Amino acid sequence: MTHFLSIIWNPSEGIQIGSFTLHFYSLMFVVAFTLGWALMKPIFKREGEPIEKLDSLFIYMVISILAGARLGHVIFYQPELFLQDPLSVFLPFRFNPEFKFTGFQGLASHGAAILVIVAMYFYKTKILKRSYLWILDRVVIPVASGAIFVRLGNFFNSEIYGPVTSGDHFYAVKFVREDDFWADKNILQITQTNNENQAFKLIETDPNHLEIFNQIPFRHPAQLYEAFGYVFVFALLFFLYWKTNARLKEGYIFGMFLVTLFSIRILVESVKESQGGFENVLGLLTTGQWLSIPFVLAGLYFIFRAKKVVN
Repeated sequence: MTHFLSIIWNPSEGIQIGSFTLHFYSLMFVVAFTLGWALMKPIFKREGEPIEKLDSLFIYMVISILAGARLGHVIFYQPELFLQDPLSVFLPFRFNPEFKFTGFQGLASHGAAILVIVAMYFYKTKILKRSYLWILDRVVIPVASGAIFVRLGNFFNSEIYGPVTSGDHFYAVKFVREDDFWADKNILQITQTNNENQAFKLIETDPNHLEIFNQIPFRHPAQLYEAFGYVFVFALLFFLYWKTNARLKEGYIFGMFLVTLFSIRILVESVKESQGGFENVLGLLTTGQWLSIPFVLAGLYFIFRAKKVVN
């Protein structure tokens, strides 16, 4: 539903299947991993590698991305969880202050990138007898496509949004479920219901709640800005691999991935609400920007060293 030029965003949590809810955020991960496998299959065929080894790669990628993203978030943004609620670090539940199913929330792309790089070393050692950079040059193509869907998942979750803006802009989005607005409010008590989805729908549609609905701010959809940027990254890497000889320069495509993806992350961080972390200590930049700089520098290194064409 639109409000002038802007968008009112209030999706349900997911697709209801009996008593089970398939959350849209989880669904985006399923899409990302499935598409990643489909993108790697023709690459393996082109390179003469057996498809059986792709199944092992899929397992390595799923485990390293999920574990790395979760660990990265906790280490860089919520280290207190290790002491306050350690079971919630790897389980989709919150145990403190009360038990609640939360799904796998709080994932950091920097942590995922680090653990994928580590996992690919073990994959290369145990499964695929290719050079380390040969593998990294190819896996970053599906990783870039997956990043698009992860940010779309954040949009469905109404999280990692941008700062407040005017509702008169076409890009403005009112996230009816935004955490910052509801942090100190009890929506179930306000709407006199015991179902969150119903409560949020009442906030949006019931004239009795118009006053509080109007208090919810319009924001920049930073998740969509970032997802659009990652479309460019994926298209560039896909083109370099399939339409040029860049795949013969070990480390070049990997370097382009690091430079482009994390440069976009640095730019989009300037229109995101703070995610916390150590930015208050270092100042000047956000935590995400500080964490992205080493990846960009590493990418430049791999690009400029990849001069010799490998046969």
